[in-house]
Amino acid sequence: MSNPPKARRPRRPKIVISSTRLAELEALSEGMMRRNPDLAEQLVEELGRAHIVTPARLRPDVVDIGRRVTYRDETAEKDHTVTLVFPQDADISNERISVMTPIGVALIGLAEDAVFHWETRDGHRRELKILKVFTTVDETLQGA
Repeated sequence: MSNPPKARRPRRPKIVISSTRLAELEALSEGMMRRNPDLAEQLVEELGRAHIVTPARLRPDVVDIGRRVTYRDETAEKDHTVTLVFPQDADISNERISVMTPIGVALIGLAEDAVFHWETRDGHRRELKILKVFTTVDETLQGA
């Protein structure tokens, strides 16, 4: 008698983070442990599986703090463009989202064309795809 196959968890996309960013994000996660341990642990898990590179070797198509990113919410069939920022710089009305939010943790280190899953704060599972990473605001305005 054979066991039925287990449901496979979707494979998580590769993430890349610069060595200086790693130290900053580790410090943020430590500070977040008391306020939001689940989110802090999620960030620690992502950092643990990240490929670490020197800042000079971080490709321009990888999501990083200060970069704008356009992603598609495959579930809602809607595109969003946001800038990933540190918590103190977050301002959702100006499309600046904190790396210390569920979507921020999900975005950090992903490259263009990556498809990933994340859970919203209310527990809904979403599938998202990175469409474009902009390293400067000018690229966003030019539609590059």
